[in-house]
Amino acid sequence: MLVHVLLYDAGQDSEGIHSLELSGQTVVLMFENRDDAERYAGLLEAQDFPTPSVEALDQHEVELFCTEAGYEARLVETGFVPKTDDERLMLAPPSSNRDVSNWQSEESEADSTQPQDESDGLDDVRRRLEGLL
Repeated sequence: MLVHVLLYDAGQDSEGIHSLELSGQTVVLMFENRDDAERYAGLLEAQDFPTPSVEALDQHEVELFCTEAGYEARLVETGFVPKTDDERLMLAPPSSNRDVSNWQSEESEADSTQPQDESDGLDDVRRRLEGLL
């Protein structure tokens, strides 16, 4: 099955994949629906994060990459409804991002974001989702 991931400098030597830091684990999101991936990329861009491209890749290949890199792959299915604060970050990125100014030079780490205080994060997600309506 093809999934959609967010890549930086796709096809270049400096290629990187967008990831989140959730509960101490680096998580790579795989979107079932391309529109969901593009919306997430747009939210990152709105936060002045480097703009990723949405790329369709084989789910098994992404999962294999994640396993080898020590990451966790999570599928964001069409119609996904979050049940926890961490799962809410699978629909909208946190407002505080890890410094990625030198992401191209880091070998063992993909582009990541780091969640802020949970209550502030929930309020921020709520505001952004309301803005989409």
